[in-house]
Amino acid sequence: MKPIFQEVSLMISTKKFSDRLFENVKPIWAKNHQHPFVQELGKGTLAEEKFIHYMKQDYVYLLDYSKLFAVGVQKSLDLEMMTNFSKTLHDTLHFEMDLHRAFAAEFGISKEELEATKPTPTNLAYTRYMLNVAQNGSLVELVSCLLPCAWDYWEIGKLLRAQYGDSLSTNKYAKWIETYDSEEFAAGAKWLIQLMDTLTEGKPERELAQIEEHFQMTSKFEYLFWEMNDQLEEWPL
Repeated sequence: MKPIFQEVSLMISTKKFSDRLFENVKPIWAKNHQHPFVQELGKGTLAEEKFIHYMKQDYVYLLDYSKLFAVGVQKSLDLEMMTNFSKTLHDTLHFEMDLHRAFAAEFGISKEELEATKPTPTNLAYTRYMLNVAQNGSLVELVSCLLPCAWDYWEIGKLLRAQYGDSLSTNKYAKWIETYDSEEFAAGAKWLIQLMDTLTEGKPERELAQIEEHFQMTSKFEYLFWEMNDQLEEWPL
């Protein structure tokens, strides 16, 4: 029996915290992946009015999301970490947002319209939650808020390509799917996953539970973001 116990002990010791996060968030992400907005995006049947609403809201979301990487630079533990956070910030502002503006233009959304967009109540609640944690919490708490968006968008990109890849050539939203299924986008998500595992190594369960709570909360906000755009949410007054 001794070798068996040794093997089990080894398996437990090599399990990463990101594995725990991924396993426990599956019920939430499953709802994200099956949301009508996401599925219609994959099929290419999503109403353009809803996609335009999403593009505008996602643009102002990315402006605040980018600030988390700036806070990450400030809270970094070494030069390599600072460099990675600053590179990701640069890529978000000068690669992802440029693509966003170009793609928005294809749907008749001008740069001026994007810049004039005001966040909806859900969008504002989501970004303010992340910024509050980033500014007042630890570095790993900041990462726990950054990670769900990056990781789940990557998962959605892979899922929609797997589900609807045969019809991408006729899907007007194909560029969106291809962006989030790309190696370039995956690299950023993988770096955050690795950083999460590095920063949580050896931490007590009390801290791990708090980190997972942020991860779960921002994953729930991801669902609300899809719902917000599907319902064309605006301020009621």
